[in-house]
Amino acid sequence: MYLIRGLANLRSAQQRTVVTIGTFDGLHLGHQALIAQALELGQRLRRSALMLTFEPMPREAMHPAAPPARLTSFRERWRLLERSGLGAVCVLRFNTALQSLSGEQFVALLHDRLRVAGVVVGHDFHFARGAEASAAALRRAGQASGFDVSIVEPVLVDGERVSSSAIRAALAAGDLVRASRLLGRPYSMRGRVVAGQRLGRELGFPTANLRVERRLTPLAGIFAVRVHGIGVAGRRQQARDGVASLGTRPTVNGVGMLLEAHVFDFAGDLYGRELEVEFVGRIRDELRFDGLDTLVQQMHRDAAAARAILGV
Repeated sequence: MYLIRGLANLRSAQQRTVVTIGTFDGLHLGHQALIAQALELGQRLRRSALMLTFEPMPREAMHPAAPPARLTSFRERWRLLERSGLGAVCVLRFNTALQSLSGEQFVALLHDRLRVAGVVVGHDFHFARGAEASAAALRRAGQASGFDVSIVEPVLVDGERVSSSAIRAALAAGDLVRASRLLGRPYSMRGRVVAGQRLGRELGFPTANLRVERRLTPLAGIFAVRVHGIGVAGRRQQARDGVASLGTRPTVNGVGMLLEAHVFDFAGDLYGRELEVEFVGRIRDELRFDGLDTLVQQMHRDAAAARAILGV
């Protein structure tokens, strides 16, 4: 799968494809239905399938003072897409120029620049200035321009429409089970382990620290987790159980969000390793404690609670 940053880097082989368009934050079951439809249409037309997406997310660009919490960073989406079957992911910078395109100009981008063979969008897809044009309008424009537009209907789970906003709400409420059902997989975060203050090691709880690659997170607190990616490079190993803190570390005057995962019964060096932290159960909110002794006592209680949730 190729990564294409901007239409200027598009190769001729990546034109005349079937394109699915959207933000794809979370790559939930609804997004997976779009990808499946694009692959199916591509197979029917004997074309490869390409994803057209945007950075930053449109709502981040249009509402910078109050952006939505991101379900996935770009790194996480890329990892999830690696085995999707798509031929390429084309990322367009969502800037003023793109935001101000008229409906006709957006269709021209698809027809003249991408030379699409077909387009797949969700029922709630909107495009052009102020999101003035609908999926149905895109279908009519596609018919006039000579390319097929497939509109995917809502995906329902237990009668609930799958959406990124519904998953954000579930995570904010600590309902990891509901979020997992809507995503089609457990919710997780991914990143490379960076050096920290080594305070956890001094307190008897060494942690793997992962920077949070987003302005806002959809959840925060203390969690029972499973950590993927530990082990000898190139060998598949089972996930390791642990307890993690996602927050600002108020007791030690932390600055910025950090994901700190303590892996049970592990003492190896993880610096520079790319890990995926799967959230299994929420234990409590992040709290400020009077001192380190009180914090350590609570960390022992959190570890015991995590072991109980994980059954270890």
